[in-house]
Amino acid sequence: MTYLRVCALSELDEDTPRRVELDGLAVAVVRTEGEVFAINDICSHANVSLSEGEVEDCRIECWLHGSSFDLRTGKPSGLPATKPVPVYPVKIEGDDVLVSVTQES
Repeated sequence: MTYLRVCALSELDEDTPRRVELDGLAVAVVRTEGEVFAINDICSHANVSLSEGEVEDCRIECWLHGSSFDLRTGKPSGLPATKPVPVYPVKIEGDDVLVSVTQES
């Protein structure tokens, strides 16, 4: 698994998603409840950026239609979204936030 640096931990505000591009993928990075999560930034219901939504109770809400996704699993909590979005492994090394969007072979 290859990890890429996305930002400094000190640059992430609590409960404020940050959009980054990794290997052509839009990823929302979120610091909440003492952890950092990385989730695909595109809502599975519509082509909408999740990083523009709000974070609460370890979930990120799509600002357009209100579907909410678990930051740990990517599973939606209700309609209109019915499909999960991918989540990605995160490592913290010092002040660096590292995310992997590659699959192990």
